[in-house]
Amino acid sequence: MNAMQPFQLREKKGTELLLTAAEAFPAFERAVLASKSEIWASFRIFDLDTRLRSDEAKKIGETWFDLIVHTLARGVRIRMVLTDFDPVVRPKLHALTWRSMRQFYAAREIAGPRADLDVIPSLHASRTGIVPRLAVLPMAWVALRRACKWLNALGDDERKVTLHDMPGLLRYVHTKGNRTVAPRYLTVPVLFPATHHQKLAVIDRRLLYIGGLDLNDRRFDTPEHDQEGKDTWQDVQLLMDGRVVAEAQEHLETFLSVVSGHQPPKPTRRLLRTLSKRRSSDAVHFGPSPVANEILKGHLTLIRRSKRLIYLETQFFRDRQLARTLADAARKNPDLGLIVILPAAPEEVAFEASDDLDSRFGEFLQARCLRKVRKAFGDRVFIGAAAQPRAASKTYKKSSRERLRGAELVYIHSKVSIFDDTEAIISSANLNGRSLRWDTEAGVFLSQGKTVEEVRKKIFGHWLPPDAKEEYFALDTAVRAWRRIAIQNARRAPEDRKGFLLPYDLKAAEEFGVQLPGVPEEMV
Repeated sequence: MNAMQPFQLREKKGTELLLTAAEAFPAFERAVLASKSEIWASFRIFDLDTRLRSDEAKKIGETWFDLIVHTLARGVRIRMVLTDFDPVVRPKLHALTWRSMRQFYAAREIAGPRADLDVIPSLHASRTGIVPRLAVLPMAWVALRRACKWLNALGDDERKVTLHDMPGLLRYVHTKGNRTVAPRYLTVPVLFPATHHQKLAVIDRRLLYIGGLDLNDRRFDTPEHDQEGKDTWQDVQLLMDGRVVAEAQEHLETFLSVVSGHQPPKPTRRLLRTLSKRRSSDAVHFGPSPVANEILKGHLTLIRRSKRLIYLETQFFRDRQLARTLADAARKNPDLGLIVILPAAPEEVAFEASDDLDSRFGEFLQARCLRKVRKAFGDRVFIGAAAQPRAASKTYKKSSRERLRGAELVYIHSKVSIFDDTEAIISSANLNGRSLRWDTEAGVFLSQGKTVEEVRKKIFGHWLPPDAKEEYFALDTAVRAWRRIAIQNARRAPEDRKGFLLPYDLKAAEEFGVQLPGVPEEMV
């Protein structure tokens, strides 16, 4: 394959659900290979060292670096917004962003004179006000010391390179005589409470790739989830055409101006967003001012008009307004059922044994929300988690919550909400205050009955055993059937289980959770 003979993508109308990166990454690669004129994108993480997975892309190289060089050399214009992160609170992610920037710049140089590339490393425009910054200054210093400890554990040469990729941190540290770094305590760090969390790309203004999946090898997993639990990653993307593509294109061209407060967001029909902006007077505010919460409003509206079954698959379920709305719907409609599928524990808690206050506050909020919906729905709700149907590896153990009922977790990162068989929302947004009010998020509203039914059955079938009968898929019987198989699995040895489903351990979340009065719930 060469620049004169680009890969041709088979014409496809409609919506394609991509389950896990094993399906999503090759589809994205093929879409990029088939691009003719331009690609616009925004990702939280986009690592050009990510290995290529499709046979077509492997013909031009081994990694996304090779694919980007190939695409630029063909004359395709690329416009990318790459999320930057608070350098004090998220130093490793901040360094990763600027490492990716170096990769993009190198790709542009190698691609030659036809290369047309514009990559923007973007911190969210909002800033925490001086009053709350002073209130949390001791915590900021702790984060700064932790960043220095991480850097000082590196070799001298690696530390030098890493610091070069951390321009936002340099003002808060100084280098000592032995070339290690230490905090500057006479500064009050600027804090960035919100971030761009969306993951989407528009190819040639005709094809949209959107959902919850960033691009790096950590995110790669297969529907079999047969890796160690710490390497699993359940996620969902869509590849679609239609009118929503134009809305996504306009969003990509304007969202930075919106969050900077320079213009209001334009109305959309199929594309749903969370957008916030910096406050004009933010001395006493911790977070930004919301300007579009369409993903939240969409959920609230669809919950209220659901008749038979609501299905929520999400990384976090921590928004109390959403929980109240679900509880109200349960009381008003005795025929309404609810299935909630969550990771058994947050990633940092399960695999890094974190006991940070933000993790514990998040677990407190989630436990409160789940208790509320469980009380309202009674036996019409199933709250589940997923674990591998095989005995846990004995080589990895950092915390008691890295396993569930003796099996390694399947880490759920999906953001899928399905309402009966008529409507669905698939997005980058978790069901927490941060995603629904502060961060930049994007998703799609689906309302074609056949498409929604196909999406629901594929997602349901992923968690169930291959021989699952109709009762596991039917709207009126799924809750009972899923609860039954999860309880049966909990009583069996891991290798004897059917499918991935187990009951969610609400007690573990409650015991770990801690309330933090005065801290905005949108922080977690």
